Amino acid sequence: MTNVSRTRTPRIALAAIPAAVLLFALSQGAAAQALANQSVEDRLNTLMRVVDEQQRQIHSLEQQVTSLEMAQRGRGVPGAGAPAGSEAVAAQPGADGLPVQLPPLQPLQQLAQISPGASAPGDATGTATGVPVNPPSPGNGNGTGSGTAPGTSGPAPMPDGTTVGQTQKAAEPVRTQAEEAVVQREHAPLFDHKLTLDWGISDTYYDRRQLQLSGFLALDAIFLGNINLGETKSHQVMADLDTRYGLTDRMSIDVDVPYVYRHSNFIIGGAGGAANSMSDASLNSSGIGDINFGIYYQFLKETNSMPDVVGSLRIKAPTGSSPFGVKVVQLTPDNTNLVAPSKLPTGTGFWNITAGVSLLKTYDPVVLFGSLSYTYNIARSFADISSVVGQTQPATVKLGDIIQFGGGVALAFSDKDSASISYTMALEPASKTRAPGESYSKVPGSETTASALNFGLNHVVNKHLTINGSVSVGLTPDAPNFVVGVRFPYTF
Repeated sequence: MTNVSRTRTPRIALAAIPAAVLLFALSQGAAAQALANQSVEDRLNTLMRVVDEQQRQIHSLEQQVTSLEMAQRGRGVPGAGAPAGSEAVAAQPGADGLPVQLPPLQPLQQLAQISPGASAPGDATGTATGVPVNPPSPGNGNGTGSGTAPGTSGPAPMPDGTTVGQTQKAAEPVRTQAEEAVVQREHAPLFDHKLTLDWGISDTYYDRRQLQLSGFLALDAIFLGNINLGETKSHQVMADLDTRYGLTDRMSIDVDVPYVYRHSNFIIGGAGGAANSMSDASLNSSGIGDINFGIYYQFLKETNSMPDVVGSLRIKAPTGSSPFGVKVVQLTPDNTNLVAPSKLPTGTGFWNITAGVSLLKTYDPVVLFGSLSYTYNIARSFADISSVVGQTQPATVKLGDIIQFGGGVALAFSDKDSASISYTMALEPASKTRAPGESYSKVPGSETTASALNFGLNHVVNKHLTINGSVSVGLTPDAPNFVVGVRFPYTF
């Protein structure tokens, strides 16, 4: 009787272990249910304490099983896993009387699988922060992934043999809101947003001085007449609405409608016939500018080793007023030197097509970007290109094709704020004109080189609205003195 009772005692203790595990699992399910009203930080702290408690209780159960196995071994009882006398005992775990090795714990995976409101701690439909968990891929036919013990939820192998962690290294980097603002402003539209309304306003300022000579040369060396220094100050204020729509996760289209207000002030000497007497006059004009359309396609999505590459194609229509055929008139009756166009144009007067490519690479918190584009100006015939009153001169005009390139760097100094600096240069060869029945001839002084240094500051107000401020400083005479602007892109 004594031996029988001693043998039954370990069996009763072993039978009590599953009941204890069941009670423990129920208690953890209730604990997971209580996480619903806690903050994310409190949830993580609670879940870490749960994992620690699980490890301590499992360690305690392992010690009890070891003690029972050793007690059975001391009485000549075979180890757990096969009946006494079976030939298969030696080939099974525990046949030597030592405890069966438990599957390796996955505390981080178990932590990720506990979600507030889940029916059980093992529910893998979400995480503590609500982010979906990737289910393990099929393994060797027993419902587990290869290299992972049965019943565990360790890293699942991908079809190419790599693990989830290795695949994520080559995936698209996760950008902060500030970095997304840089992408939208300097690189390309955000392809993961269906609709974006981007409204902006800018002021472009020009200040030009020109030496004017009124007279003739005597003896090919002495100038007789008036020498005046003319100055033109011009502001061009443009407000535009750029509407972008994402067709797919790689293709987007947009249309930009600008409204232009121009103000120019002309200052020159010679009032009343005196070279040292100054006079000035101002002109204003406003109207719709040149509407342009564009399409963007993302050739490469950014990875840890490759940049984001986006190509674009834009078409600009001559919807603004043309500068050709505008007559130059005398603005004041007392100064014959003060002449200027009778009106200020709001457009270029030409159709053009621009093809470009831009690259962007994120090295958190730094973002590098660059672009290259080529603009083809389509030749157009005008009934009159002369600026002389009473004169008509029909001609075909071909503006020079423009090559523009640039690059810069942005720094995200918080999740919502970033600053950028960049350089751009545009090269335009000389324009050409052709009278009816004649060949093209170059327009003297029409070749330009415009370069500018650009500064930007971006602030993310919320997940929909961003504020982008910019200042551009001209570095060559052909570039504006400065351009100041602000934009408010709103994404849906």
